[in-house]
Amino acid sequence: MQLYNLKDHEQQVSFVEAVKTGLGRNQGVFFPTHLAPLEDVDALLDLDFVTRSAKVLRHLLGDELSDETIAGMVEGAFTFPAPLVKVADNMHCLELFHGPTLAFKDFGGRFMAQCLAQFSQGEKVTILTATSGDTGAAVAHAFYGKENIDVVILYPEGKISLAQQKLFTTLGGNVHCYSVTGSFDDCQAMVKEAFLDDELKTRLGLNSANSINISRLLAQVCYYFEAVAQLPKAQRSKAHISVPSGNFGNVCAAMIAAVIGLPIQKLSATTNQNDTVPRFLASKQWQPNDTLESLSNAMDVSRPNNWPRVQTMLDNGDFSYGDFFSHAVDEQTTQSAMKELNEMGYLAEPHTAIAYEGLKADLADDHQGIFLATAHPAKFKESVDSILDMDLPMPQALAEALAKQCLAQPMSADYTQLREAMLNKLG
Repeated sequence: MQLYNLKDHEQQVSFVEAVKTGLGRNQGVFFPTHLAPLEDVDALLDLDFVTRSAKVLRHLLGDELSDETIAGMVEGAFTFPAPLVKVADNMHCLELFHGPTLAFKDFGGRFMAQCLAQFSQGEKVTILTATSGDTGAAVAHAFYGKENIDVVILYPEGKISLAQQKLFTTLGGNVHCYSVTGSFDDCQAMVKEAFLDDELKTRLGLNSANSINISRLLAQVCYYFEAVAQLPKAQRSKAHISVPSGNFGNVCAAMIAAVIGLPIQKLSATTNQNDTVPRFLASKQWQPNDTLESLSNAMDVSRPNNWPRVQTMLDNGDFSYGDFFSHAVDEQTTQSAMKELNEMGYLAEPHTAIAYEGLKADLADDHQGIFLATAHPAKFKESVDSILDMDLPMPQALAEALAKQCLAQPMSADYTQLREAMLNKLG
């Protein structure tokens, strides 16, 4: 598989190089030079999730890795289901929270861990990532205890739920966490600056594990095939998928799936009040505002790093602007959507409710709508309990994490502090 840097087209790398490098020159993200269509999607949709996922990834990666290697990595990563739950006559919810940290990022995080274990060959690796909520836990658990790999996680202090925070800040060992005074965008800016620091990159073997890394993105392509496979065969050609969108990696994966042949007719990238992309699509002006805090904190992103990948596919005509929707959902509407879903018999947290609300706005009567549940409702127990007037029971994994001590250290949004801390601890 050949990939190029969207900010420096002369930098072209293999998949293995892209995984190990993370971010390209000038802070550019890598993207495939070519996305070839699959030959027989119908036959693929009749396979089981793991077998199909290995074939999809084999198609994307070409001859770079053997069939056996890819199959082994998929089997080690995708050990939990992604069920499609019917909510209404032409509306379904794809539940992506059945992994160990109860969020969709378990798929990408665990596959990336399989990749780096395969590719690093015993070399020192330091995973540095920023999280707006669920990435931290997924990455921490995927790499926890792995030999020669350290994990450094930055998160905005007080701006992710306690359950999200405790899932990764309580592990210790090779997982090092810093609570940053600022927003997710501040955390992400520090991560990007670290990748411009050649000394730090060399000494620590720096890599990123958020959706900047192509391995996470390609892993996420697989569960869109699983979603469509669970629709009745007669309805598979009319899928409209709504993705709750912050950093835009998840909807980017959905678009890649569509480009290589999955019959996704329409895509909705639904945001919260951090509406940079909806405003861009309306005005063609890229004007990020300051990041606002919301109930859907994992989407509190004003400068989505994966938007260049999405825009590349749209500008190239790989996916039509006319079939791509992006609406902003405010706080009051988010709460109303949660209540509406609850009345329909489906319990959802704020991110899922936003995806549902975005789908409603554009879903045609003859299409099958699929909105994504990206996190277990209990990860946002405070909001769910308050909005829906209930006392949501805690899953065992969350209850155990909440009982443990937070080991994160405070840090200001200052790269020099991060650099010094990492070199002192890991260098």
